[in-house]
Amino acid sequence: MNLFNRIFKIGQAEAHSAVNQFEDPIKLTEQGLRDLREDLDKALHALAEVKALVIRSRNDAETERSRALDYENKAVLLLQKAHRQELEAPEADRLATEALLKKTQHEAQAARATQEQQKFEASAQQLDQNVQQLKSTISQWDNELKTLKARVTVSTATKTINQQLAQLDSSGTVALLERMKDKVATEEALAESYGQIAQESKSIDQEIDKALGKDSSGQASADLQALKAKLGLG
Repeated sequence: MNLFNRIFKIGQAEAHSAVNQFEDPIKLTEQGLRDLREDLDKALHALAEVKALVIRSRNDAETERSRALDYENKAVLLLQKAHRQELEAPEADRLATEALLKKTQHEAQAARATQEQQKFEASAQQLDQNVQQLKSTISQWDNELKTLKARVTVSTATKTINQQLAQLDSSGTVALLERMKDKVATEEALAESYGQIAQESKSIDQEIDKALGKDSSGQASADLQALKAKLGLG
């Protein structure tokens, strides 16, 4: 059987999926595997039936050979009885002849059963080869399907990531980062300049107070004398 003919049969996969067959190789492969498994079930059933016929033919052949041997033994017993004068010789000959005829009939039936057994065994061997081939093909395509699904997963993820990367405005992002860096640098410089101005203003006040002879300890001493005078402790 041709697996590719099964995989590309139009209409089969649509019964199992709403997608178009020619656009989804996974669905096509799954449909092909379903067909193969159905064929395998049929082949196994046929193989079991043929093997049953082999067993039946072999049993029939053995039974017929056993019956032929039994009639041969009976003919011998009849002749022995006639020899011992326990049975009339003509009667013994007649009955022995009938027994030998029966023996011949059963031998012929045993031969036919053996021939049928051989034909059934050949058919069973051919069916068994077909079953093994089907099993091997199913196993191969199961592995192919797993690989295909994995490749689809990877390709889909890669496609999504690439689309996202393609939609990014790299130049705009870089420009935005540069503007943010410039703004931060400007704010840092401005903060530093205010600090310098504050420091410069403080230094000028100290220089003025020093030039006028004012310091914190002199002012505190004057305040102490004034407080004593007020309290009459001078």
